[in-house]
Amino acid sequence: MTPPAPQDAAGTPLRFGYGTNGLADLRLDDALSLLADLGYAGVGLTLDHMHLDPLAPDLAARTRRLAHRLDTLGLDVTVETGARYVLDPRRKHGPSLLDPDPDDRARRVDLLLTAVRVAADLGAHAVHCFSGITPEGTGTKEAWQRLTAALAPVLDAATTAGVPLAVEPEPGHLLATLADFHHLRRALGDPEALGLTLDIGHCQCLEPLPPADCVRAAGPWLRHVQIEDMRRGVHEHLPFGAGEIDFPPVLAALAATGYQGLTVVELPRHSHAGPHFAAHSLPFLRRAATAADVPVTRPPAPTSAETPVTRTPTATDLPAPAAPPPGVPSATPRGSTS
Repeated sequence: MTPPAPQDAAGTPLRFGYGTNGLADLRLDDALSLLADLGYAGVGLTLDHMHLDPLAPDLAARTRRLAHRLDTLGLDVTVETGARYVLDPRRKHGPSLLDPDPDDRARRVDLLLTAVRVAADLGAHAVHCFSGITPEGTGTKEAWQRLTAALAPVLDAATTAGVPLAVEPEPGHLLATLADFHHLRRALGDPEALGLTLDIGHCQCLEPLPPADCVRAAGPWLRHVQIEDMRRGVHEHLPFGAGEIDFPPVLAALAATGYQGLTVVELPRHSHAGPHFAAHSLPFLRRAATAADVPVTRPPAPTSAETPVTRTPTATDLPAPAAPPPGVPSATPRGSTS
């Protein structure tokens, strides 16, 4: 695959979004209105029972209404499939693409096929997915065989729809690292529709390279980016400033790759104060971009049909992040937040 064409010194303007899995206590329309009002360029839409339920009736009609709403608000979208219990109320992220039961694997495949259709109808720039945890008693070779076989029809559908499938390396999963992504890519014959979701926090958590170097290494395959703070060796999604990541070099590296999709804030365990963290995440990222001399795309007013104006924000128009209001914890108990 050919890397993106070289950019100018500042790189491609960054476009920040926020994930609906961090706004799970809000109605979807309220969440979208909030993000548009705050100045986000887009949204990472997790298909879940509270936000465009993929299993409820009239999905096509609901998707059409949502497409119109996104257009009205001036929000771009990527479709994410990380809902914890949307397929099984008893098994987190179950069933997966690696389950021993072929019927269970087929249920996950069907969800991904649905996500591809929804993404195409919404004009989304990618569909996100992940491998799942290797089941007990399943060998590594067999797990990879299940994964490649399960993804084949999804990639066919993504190719037909013209929507990239962006696989996320997830700590603890079969496909956990950038090296694992390349193993999958080679096993599938490097299909054009197969891309990468890079979670910046996961790079800090377990990749051998620093996050900025991970971005540079991943550049040719980037189709979706998630971002939050994190500490080394602890898979805990943290608000910005609560972890160890130095963000200006990361954003500079991201802009230099030519990536044009959304960079989506991923704080799924912070829905209890989702509006607060959404309000303070964007100014933090804009300040980090300013420090890196990277331009940020500011969306137009929701009622405007004009092209968004791009400029580099200055420190004077970016308020400092406030501490969480009383009763709102700044972090979550240690452990996986996926």
